[in-house]
Amino acid sequence: MHAVTSMPAEERLGSYIKRAEQALMGAKNPALKPSGVTVPQYAALFVLQDSPGISAAALARRCGVTPPTMNTVLANLKDLGLIERTPHTWHKNILETRLTEAGEKTLRDADKRAVRVERALADEFTAAERKTLAELLERATARLEATRPE
Repeated sequence: MHAVTSMPAEERLGSYIKRAEQALMGAKNPALKPSGVTVPQYAALFVLQDSPGISAAALARRCGVTPPTMNTVLANLKDLGLIERTPHTWHKNILETRLTEAGEKTLRDADKRAVRVERALADEFTAAERKTLAELLERATARLEATRPE
């Protein structure tokens, strides 16, 4: 019997990366649940904290989601009263997004919960291993982004 594919499963790095991401989301979603936000909502709040006024398109890029997905995330955050969206001073068709006071409070709570997950993960590795893993993942990301069709 001949193999259907030409690359063995154990050589496919994508499956390891995907499993790690799924495990991370599987740990973060329940950790964030008491804060009342999902992982994508938390990610958006986290970026908005450092980049108030950022456009939805730029926010989507920073959070690694599509613009339509980010629009849904933002609509839900607005419904929860965690963000406000106002027209840009010069570009009236662009909405600037900022955290509300409730959004800042929710982010503080959610971040404490997310940090517990991140610290538990980081504690599995030595400082040198963490640095190497981060560098390897950055390299993988750069390579994949360079080969992505336009």
